[in-house]
Amino acid sequence: MVVNATTPSSPTSIDSKPHGACHDIPIIVVDVADDSHLTRESFAHLDEKAILRKMDIRLIPMLALLYLLSFLDRGNIGNARIQGLVEDLGMTAGQYNWTLTIFFFSYCACEVPSNLLLKKFRPSIWLPSIMVAWGTVMTLMGIVKNYEGLLAARFWLGVTEAGLFPGVAYYITMWYCRHEAQLRQALFFSAASVAGAFSGLLAFAIAKMDGVGGYEGWRWIFILEGILTVVVAVVAFFTLYDFPETASFLTEEERRFVVWRLKYQGSIDMRSEALLVAKVAEDETFEWMYIWDAFCDWQIWVNIFVCWGIVCPLYGIALSLPSIIKSLGYSSAKAQLLTIPIYLTASLLAIIQAWYSDKKGIRHPFIFLGQCVACTGFIIAIATPKHLPGLVYAGVFIATCGIYPSSPGNITWLSSNLAGSYKRNSGMALQISCANLGGAMASNFYRARDAPRYTLGHALELGFIGVGIIALWTLVFGYKRINAKREMEGDKGLTPQEMSRLGDKSPAFKYTL
Repeated sequence: MVVNATTPSSPTSIDSKPHGACHDIPIIVVDVADDSHLTRESFAHLDEKAILRKMDIRLIPMLALLYLLSFLDRGNIGNARIQGLVEDLGMTAGQYNWTLTIFFFSYCACEVPSNLLLKKFRPSIWLPSIMVAWGTVMTLMGIVKNYEGLLAARFWLGVTEAGLFPGVAYYITMWYCRHEAQLRQALFFSAASVAGAFSGLLAFAIAKMDGVGGYEGWRWIFILEGILTVVVAVVAFFTLYDFPETASFLTEEERRFVVWRLKYQGSIDMRSEALLVAKVAEDETFEWMYIWDAFCDWQIWVNIFVCWGIVCPLYGIALSLPSIIKSLGYSSAKAQLLTIPIYLTASLLAIIQAWYSDKKGIRHPFIFLGQCVACTGFIIAIATPKHLPGLVYAGVFIATCGIYPSSPGNITWLSSNLAGSYKRNSGMALQISCANLGGAMASNFYRARDAPRYTLGHALELGFIGVGIIALWTLVFGYKRINAKREMEGDKGLTPQEMSRLGDKSPAFKYTL
């Protein structure tokens, strides 16, 4: 049976099975042929802002917490390093860099398969499951005896963590429209900034446990943070929701409205008060064709270079910031604490920029601005003489504040320009997995022998930002040309069903700039 959104009293069709936050929620099936004539007026009696607030309260805090722990667990090796990790395991500087690099190889390889499994097993099952796995690996990392053990642990940490970031980035697009997504991506992604600050503070406190139970302080950083991840994962099994169709915290009509607005966002302006009629619904059926389309789409591959201009500096800073600050002449404890204001400021700026970008409905100028700010910061860090450590710190501070706000903007930009559930799923995972190869490169940028100036590391970051800027404007000009061509040619006589299968290749689809 099909539910017609104009008749709230009509019976709901239903496949009754557990689906989200441990509740039995009826699954609402909405057919393109039955709701394509609807306009915003059909749902005028609903308070859209109140519905969004409900979604924000139920979804974003838990997602942010999951990513905070993910970023904390992959980046805390930088905190452990200045607490004696390298010396206690008898590692060389090159071996330490390999423990950073190997994480990204396994991480990138597993992201696309993980996103496909997310659709199969549901977010409320898949995300907490992989979280238990990586929390266990992190805990066991605290008892490694040598370089080989640490290398193996970092490899498996990459395997188990791989599904979280692309999974949650895609999950947000299953709930929010294109013009709302960046703020939610930023709220979720800002957890990375908070993790950087929290990591320094937590490491500062945990390091005082040096000698407890016969373990060094750096071991306790891994053990306690790993246990915390497992505990939160157990809570997530009972608090994560799956899809809008099955959300128990929404009424039946609210679920219909959320599903409708998501299906037709590619062909109507959801911010407009005009009573526009939806033309094209997103195709939700699985076909391998959509996966192949993602791998062949020019915009994804160009966007990966934009990502490298953001991800390389981001990981370079995240993995090396405590060491960079310590090399300026600060103690280990003070270096941990001095990371905090940098990350908190970057987090706040990411949220402010995302709000404004969503309000304006445009992405690329804000990403470009962040890249320019990051360039300025790295130039300051390179040009400052070593006897002025405060100015070097300021340069790294400015660079971080440019990098972090750009990442959620770029993720949202691509997701807005991929239509079709399965193409967006695999396309976002492909973007993020290839982009994270930048982390493998960046983990070798800041070499111990380059301290305290780290000129090579800062210069490489600048180079990648430059490549990212060129790729960004390539995308902008490409999108403008295609949009103008589609405006001139019209719908070419295609039916809504044909345009639905075409996804973002449809003449009715307009790329977001």
